[in-house]
Amino acid sequence: MAIAQAESGRTVTTSIPARLDRLPWSRWHWTIVIGLGTVWILDGLEVTVVGNIAGRLSEPGSGLPITSGEVTGIAAALYVAGACLGALFWGRLTDIWGRKKLFMITLAVYLGATALTAIAFDTWWFFLFRFLTGFGIGGEYAAINSAIDELIPAKYRGRVDLMINGSFWLGAIGGSLLSIVALDTAIFPADVGWRLTFALGAVLSLVILLVRRHVPESPRWLLIHGREEEAEHIVSTIERQVEAEKGEPLPRAEGELTIHQRKNVTFLEIGRTVFARYRRRAVLGFSLFIGQAFLYNAITFGFGAILTKFFDVPSGSTGYYFAVIALGNFLGPLLLGKLFDTVGRRVMISGTYLLSGLLLFGTAWLFDQGTLNATTLTACWCAVLFFASAGASSAYLTVSEIFPMETRAMSIAFFYALGTAAGGISGPLLFADLTSTGKVGDTVLAFQIGAGLMCAAGLVAAFLAVRAERRSLEDIAQPLTASSSQLKGTGATTGTASSSSSTATA
Repeated sequence: MAIAQAESGRTVTTSIPARLDRLPWSRWHWTIVIGLGTVWILDGLEVTVVGNIAGRLSEPGSGLPITSGEVTGIAAALYVAGACLGALFWGRLTDIWGRKKLFMITLAVYLGATALTAIAFDTWWFFLFRFLTGFGIGGEYAAINSAIDELIPAKYRGRVDLMINGSFWLGAIGGSLLSIVALDTAIFPADVGWRLTFALGAVLSLVILLVRRHVPESPRWLLIHGREEEAEHIVSTIERQVEAEKGEPLPRAEGELTIHQRKNVTFLEIGRTVFARYRRRAVLGFSLFIGQAFLYNAITFGFGAILTKFFDVPSGSTGYYFAVIALGNFLGPLLLGKLFDTVGRRVMISGTYLLSGLLLFGTAWLFDQGTLNATTLTACWCAVLFFASAGASSAYLTVSEIFPMETRAMSIAFFYALGTAAGGISGPLLFADLTSTGKVGDTVLAFQIGAGLMCAAGLVAAFLAVRAERRSLEDIAQPLTASSSQLKGTGATTGTASSSSSTATA
């Protein structure tokens, strides 16, 4: 690593990004996946549990003076608002303070807020800590996606990111099944079972917090912020661990990056970078997030009402149908994820968006014709969401890798907040009324709106998606602090086991 003193900071030439990208998959990478990725399971658990316990909370003897509408309405809206604000607030700090500090802080916020929700004694208390739970979760998305993309080798980045984002639905399945047990008054009293569901979330997050202590700071972030010695130590340690596991030396890294170190990047620079320099990519991110948000709301906001009103499914049995749909959502990213790294981003992103949209159009037509029952409608939804879930996960992958290092967390936060707001605010206003009327035509219209926006996003991706597969992050979007015009080499596929270090001071 060569370092030269400059007027306002040091200029560093380094092969560290290439060394990270050329690493073979190892146990160390599984530690990253487990330590960082499991938070999506908690998010899925949270959202599903609250929806399932709404009826119990509103019953006499629950220990909380709240109505079902307040749980699924006000409390849900506050959770969404907290997630949006948390993403923006913590996202900015993630770019300034570092990935590790923030993914520890945000998980601690989530842990504390969830634990305090479990002991809620009044409605205002429940509302407050639902907001703070969302505030912590929103920050997690920015900090975690940034860290994962910067630590996982380019060869595996797409499939790992999709699998992790798709694990939300494992939490959804767990939340559905947990609610069945926790709300069984033959097992737990009415004022205890729902509290245990939140307490379990706090316990799981504590375990994850302990695992995260072993996840290092992003060496890429350290390099840009003048802490290249720490970055060198972390990467050298990882290399020694991987070499010991594989029993052979790592291949040489080919690719260097020269950066001019800076502590912070201003909001003006971030805005100019994202919306001027990379405006086509900003349009892509906007389209992907809005498309997936409206497709999911077209289905999920009327999920229970459609099954009960049109097919006479008992309200207590809708959770089983939801568990089946959630499984389809998880299998999509799991089984299709590798193709995003091999077939490529553009084909797979546009393909999953267009396929899910067209399948939902088909489902709307079959529903309008009256040829579906509860089982076949659920099967149609599974097919739609198998592709839609991979597409939605790729939206998070896309905005986390197509913008420069210095703006990464804030870019993730912005598009996440945008999509979450569209899903949590515009979605309920539009789709809840359509799917609750009991009219076939209104529900068909809800499906068609979601399908249309998903197809539109797929067409945008067909033209604007970035071919980011197997490429280093620095090659996809050159850091704002880069002193050289481009990477010297192809750091996405090769790397060096070690680098020499020399320092020259003025």
